[in-house]
Amino acid sequence: MSDFLQQTEAYLQTSVASIANEIDSSSGRLQEAFEGLGNLGVLALRVPQQWGGKQASSEDFARFQELISRYSGALAFLQTQHQSAAGMLMQSSNSELKEVYLPQMSHGKITVGVGFSQLRRSGKPTIIAKEVSGGYELNGNVPWVTGWTIFQAFIVAATLPDGRAVFGLVPFENINTSPGEIQLSSPMSLCAMTSTNTVSASLTQWFLPSEKVVSVKPAGWIAENDDKNALKASFFALGCARAGLDILETNFQKKGFTFIGETVNLLMEELNQCRTKIQQAQENPSLSLAEKYQLRAWAINLAVRCSHGAVIASSGAANLSQHHAQRVYREALVFSVSGQTKGLMEASLNTVIPSKF
Repeated sequence: MSDFLQQTEAYLQTSVASIANEIDSSSGRLQEAFEGLGNLGVLALRVPQQWGGKQASSEDFARFQELISRYSGALAFLQTQHQSAAGMLMQSSNSELKEVYLPQMSHGKITVGVGFSQLRRSGKPTIIAKEVSGGYELNGNVPWVTGWTIFQAFIVAATLPDGRAVFGLVPFENINTSPGEIQLSSPMSLCAMTSTNTVSASLTQWFLPSEKVVSVKPAGWIAENDDKNALKASFFALGCARAGLDILETNFQKKGFTFIGETVNLLMEELNQCRTKIQQAQENPSLSLAEKYQLRAWAINLAVRCSHGAVIASSGAANLSQHHAQRVYREALVFSVSGQTKGLMEASLNTVIPSKF
C-alpha cells in the first residue's frame, strides 16, 4: 500500500470514524475533516508532482476513493469535487491558470468545486454562454454545485450556440456587480451529506474573462466522458458497502449471533469479488459499456444490501437519525444516483428485478 494511503487510513480511523455522523450534518466539521486531508497533501492525487500532486496511479486513486467513502460519505463526496476540478485544470491549456491554482490545491490552500452535471440533461441548456470581447458572457442556472462556504471557486460549464461547452472558474459567493451577478441558493436539504452545502447557482450576464477559461469542450463531451469513466464512481459504492459491513461486524461482536457472522462473511466475499472484477474491467479495453454499467450497478446494489444489513443487525437503534447504520444507508441512496446516466439507470433497475439479478 502506498504511503499516502496508509497515512490517509490512519487519519480516517483516528480523526473521522468516530465523528462521521457529525461530519454528515455539520459543514464546520466537514471542513475540518477536509482540511485534515489537505494537511496530508492528498487533495490533488492525480496531478503530477511538478504541480504539487502525488501523481497517483489509477489503482491507488481508486483505493483512496473507496477508503474515504468507507469512513465518511460526505467527506468522500466533497473531496471528489475538488479532485475533479484539479483534474480539469491539469488538462487545461491555460498555463497561467495552472500555475496559480494547481500548486495550491493538493494541500487545500486553494479549494475548487465543479458545476457541470447539467450538461447531462437533454433539451434546452440550463446555462448558456456567448462569446464577447475578452471572454464569454454566461446566463442561466447551475442546478447542482457542492461546497458553498467550503470552496472558494467552482468550475462552471455553459453551452455555446454551436453545442460546445466552455468551462471556467467563477467565485463561490453571491456577487452583484454591473452588469454581472451570481446568486446562490440556500443549501439543499438532502437525504444525506447535507453538510456538503450543495446549492444551485444563478448567473446573469456574468463575464468570464479568457484568463479564467479552463477549456472549451466539443459538443457531446459529457457523454463521451461518462462512457470513459463509467466504472470510476463504483469505488464510492464499494466503500459504502464496506462501511455497512463494518457495522455488521460490530453487531456480530456485540450480539454473538452466528447468522450475523455468516452474513458478514458472505457479503465480504461478494464485495471482494465485485472489486476484483471492476479492477480487471478497468484494464480491459474490449469490455462493452453495457458490461461496465452492469458491474457498477452490482457495486451500487451491494452498497444498498450491506447498508440495509447494517440497519437490520442494529435493530431498533437504527431508527435514530444519528445512528451509523442510518447514515450509511442514506449514503447508499446518494451513491445510487451519483453521476447517473440512462444506461446506468437501466442497469441499476435490472438489479432490483429478481429474474434479472
